Amino acid sequence: MSVTAVGVDPPTDLMPRRVLVTGGAGFIGSHVVARLMLMGSEVRVLDNFSTGRIENLADAVSGGLTEADIVSGDIRAPEGVEVIHEWQPDVVVHLAAQPSVPTARRSPLYDADVNVFGTVNVLDACARGGVRLLINATSSDIFGSVAAHELPVREDHPIAPVSPYGVSKAVGVHYLDWYGRQHGLSYTSMVFGNVYGPRQEGGDCGVVSLMADALLGGRQVVIHDDGTQTRDFIYVSDVAEAIAVACHHNAVGMVNIASGRQTSVNEVYDTVRQASGVDNAARYEPLPWPDEVRNMALDTTKARELLGWYPKVSFTEGVRLTVRDARRRQAGSQILSPVRALERAISH
Repeated sequence: MSVTAVGVDPPTDLMPRRVLVTGGAGFIGSHVVARLMLMGSEVRVLDNFSTGRIENLADAVSGGLTEADIVSGDIRAPEGVEVIHEWQPDVVVHLAAQPSVPTARRSPLYDADVNVFGTVNVLDACARGGVRLLINATSSDIFGSVAAHELPVREDHPIAPVSPYGVSKAVGVHYLDWYGRQHGLSYTSMVFGNVYGPRQEGGDCGVVSLMADALLGGRQVVIHDDGTQTRDFIYVSDVAEAIAVACHHNAVGMVNIASGRQTSVNEVYDTVRQASGVDNAARYEPLPWPDEVRNMALDTTKARELLGWYPKVSFTEGVRLTVRDARRRQAGSQILSPVRALERAISH
């Protein structure tokens, strides 16, 4: 991977005037949009609303996001990425994706269509549209199964995915490197740990939100295997901050964005149970798939050295905030009226 080394303090002339966020109405994207607007950038959202939701943009609407700033389009279609040519953003943050590992296992064709073809469509539009910087989101799944003595994983570790989702995200990384070499497309490719936090919803969403929803809904939590498998969990506001900071830097190539530590599924359950105040016992079942990664953690040294970024929200605090959001959603709290107006506008 090509890497441009920069210092922690970004040059003042790199303040992004216009930033397009693909998947900007999604779980991570909506947090990123709100954070970028706070930093003073003009932001537009590109989303096909297959999983993204208008109500996710409530914070951004309160900060000045308007109907004109939201583009309904699919990254797989030429017209979907036309906004890149027409609006000419300085930076494109590419978060639109098929984000579910179970969905990729059930439908690898759909997963590849979105995560490979859709990503190439975005990269090509950026290369031809003169975008200064592309920030790409990928996953620790690209590294596959890693030996315990090699954890936490550095960015130069071999890419060796073991699941369809990992494969599609890895292909996107390779295409990004090719566009960088052949077309001079500057990029920062962020390798995320397991991102969790408010607005993460759906049957295939992350383990923290699934556990919180189950416990608060009076259902028993199912843990596959013995629960000692580990992941590297990172709170969504820390991820949004990393992306916002990267928008103000030159390209740094591949960079890990995570906590740098392993947390077992059993530890996750204990933390969610304490935060929710529901003391139900979990049910353990065999793994339904053979390609489960056993342990994962990412080395975040490079992010600290080149971007000056490090995670600020502890796992305990992040889970508390996630449980609070799940409780609010289950209580059916009202959506801000400006967001309802936007939702009507988009649907028409």
